[in-house]
Amino acid sequence: MPYINNSSYETDLIFHNGHISTIYAGIIRKLDAPDYKRKRLLLPDGDFLLLDYVVKDPKKAIIICHGLEGDSRKNYNNACANFFIEKGYSVFAWNNRSCGGEMNLLPNLYHHGSIGDLEAVIDHVIAEDVDDIFLVGFSLGGDQILNYLGRKNASDKVKAAVAISAPFQLKSSAEKIQSGISKIYLSRFIRKIRTKIQYKSHQFPGLVSQDVSKNIRSFEDVIDRFIIPIHGGYTDLADYYKKASPVYSVDGIEIPVLVINAWDDPILGTEDHPVAMAKEHKYLFLETPHHGGHCAFPLKISKHPYSVVRAFEFFEEMRN
Repeated sequence: MPYINNSSYETDLIFHNGHISTIYAGIIRKLDAPDYKRKRLLLPDGDFLLLDYVVKDPKKAIIICHGLEGDSRKNYNNACANFFIEKGYSVFAWNNRSCGGEMNLLPNLYHHGSIGDLEAVIDHVIAEDVDDIFLVGFSLGGDQILNYLGRKNASDKVKAAVAISAPFQLKSSAEKIQSGISKIYLSRFIRKIRTKIQYKSHQFPGLVSQDVSKNIRSFEDVIDRFIIPIHGGYTDLADYYKKASPVYSVDGIEIPVLVINAWDDPILGTEDHPVAMAKEHKYLFLETPHHGGHCAFPLKISKHPYSVVRAFEFFEEMRN
């Protein structure tokens, strides 16, 4: 599919700095969540996740996947949900295990390659008799969507997807977030994850050592010391990067997918803009605006982020 080099995204000069865009959209600007109903969705392994939803039109719905240590009510999720509700879509915003205000039951949490819970959410929405289902994911949530579509045979009710600020090559993204000023984002992630792992060490003292959380300083530490030993399926860090990075799974995607990754994203690395791959892929659209930051894309003439407006346009095009 075409590589969209000439993105139409334009914004104020101040937002030509990726850090400013990211911090403004993530922390400074406050957006209220929709008037959600909440469901405790039981999972096949006996655990649960929290699903927030608004039913507007049973014919069309979006499923929103949040980013690392986010939840269904983060600013970027709220911006997306409110816009699509205004446009008449039903919205299902799910929380990964341990997110959304309640700790999950089992030792495992979630990661970029965990797609079983997303599949459970999709199955639930299908059971609600929704005709057309669309997926929107931010950062880690975008990776979960790309990995799911690349590794699973999605229902024909899933019509299209959009991944926003999605790390294609996790090793590249990890190197970026652990260098320079981008370390400020890493410290926030690590602080939250360390607290959860400490909780798990009390919840499962024979399985999770209390020393694990004390020794976590980097993204690699989280993978090496917690994700790999607790979640299974990975032999080492290199194996995780290969199996959890979307770059290794997108060949299996067979529905239209739009990826919007800004060049000035302070969390995406040098290998997270797979231009050559997009040019050769039958279903992958890649749009790389010069600016936009991470999960931000503020517009100067609209209260809605460009990425969300673009996702709506893409879905409407795929429906017609």
